[in-house]
Amino acid sequence: MNVRRWLVNSVRVVLGLVFVVFGLNGFFHFLPQPPMPAAAGAFLGGLAAAGYMFPLIKGVEVLAGALLLSNRFVPLALTLLAPIVVNIVAFHTALAPPNPVTAIVLGGELFLAWTYRSAFAGMLRSRVEPTIEPKVEPAVMATAG
Repeated sequence: MNVRRWLVNSVRVVLGLVFVVFGLNGFFHFLPQPPMPAAAGAFLGGLAAAGYMFPLIKGVEVLAGALLLSNRFVPLALTLLAPIVVNIVAFHTALAPPNPVTAIVLGGELFLAWTYRSAFAGMLRSRVEPTIEPKVEPAVMATAG
């Protein structure tokens, strides 16, 4: 196995594990939660008050992490995780103390997005024509006369 393939697989598995573990923690609360600054607590309290937001975010984390671990639909998993990663970085930049997991998540997401960049080529074109299937006319039966 070459080094590049080993690196891509390692980063994919680590990122998948991070999101599966932290996503499941959102449902089962098995990891201790450190004390947070007031602003961070208020933000998380607002998300919790919405009722649906935490289950949605944590469900997407578990699903995308499982896709990364299974090496299936990796570009889709990275696309689903992109807004979550942006929010993790923003949260730990503006509201909570820096966390080493933040750097791992951001670095892993960027590395894998670059590695799978060919899968994103169509999304990054400024103009794309929609694919329109040709209309198929029903066959006209010839009658014998």
